[in-house]
Amino acid sequence: MLNLWDEAEAQQFSKDSTLGLRVYSSQLLGRNADLVLHGGGNTSVKGVQINVFGESEEVLYVKGSGWDLQTIAAGGFAPVRLQHLRALAALPALSDTDMMRELRLALLNPSAPTPSVEAILHALIPLRYVDHTHADAVVAISNTPNGMELLQQIYGDDVLILPYVMPGFILAQQVHEATKDVDWSRLKGIVLLHHGIISFHDDCKSSYDAMIELVSAAERYLHELSLIHI
Repeated sequence: MLNLWDEAEAQQFSKDSTLGLRVYSSQLLGRNADLVLHGGGNTSVKGVQINVFGESEEVLYVKGSGWDLQTIAAGGFAPVRLQHLRALAALPALSDTDMMRELRLALLNPSAPTPSVEAILHALIPLRYVDHTHADAVVAISNTPNGMELLQQIYGDDVLILPYVMPGFILAQQVHEATKDVDWSRLKGIVLLHHGIISFHDDCKSSYDAMIELVSAAERYLHELSLIHI
């Protein structure tokens, strides 16, 4: 898989210190149908915003529902109170209807798009940038009868591999429990079986690079089986 990052192009986006590079790398992911077929996938960045009382608030800017990564702009990211999302993840139960209501209540801008259904998942990952795609190669391997074992062979201890659950609060709970004792400094990604793959880093380019690297490893495995050409 080609790495499309262009430093000169990135410089034009970096003028917006909070969302510029987030918009740029999201669009790069969106350009590749092997990662985000039909506009799927979601991205986020964490930052700080000053509220009306002059207080600093930690914010998760997460892709809004209905936005396509290939064409997303700064206005397509919903600013959500980060601590509120993390508190939701610790609840013993929450219906998806109530979760979406809470996501709307946590918005710092009531006119912003509705946050992605996977916003809590993004909030739980303690790195600044989070990229989530539905990479064809990764999903193809995970959809085989022994998909978990194959992915473990490909990625070893660099990637946390989790069983499939429906996107929403149950998925957030699963990630919350599975990552309580995780050493994030050694982890390159998370695979959600039959769903997709997540990369993350405090640096935007490094998170994007990790996504390309991890998906390329899956593509090489399939190529060795003569199932795809790369």
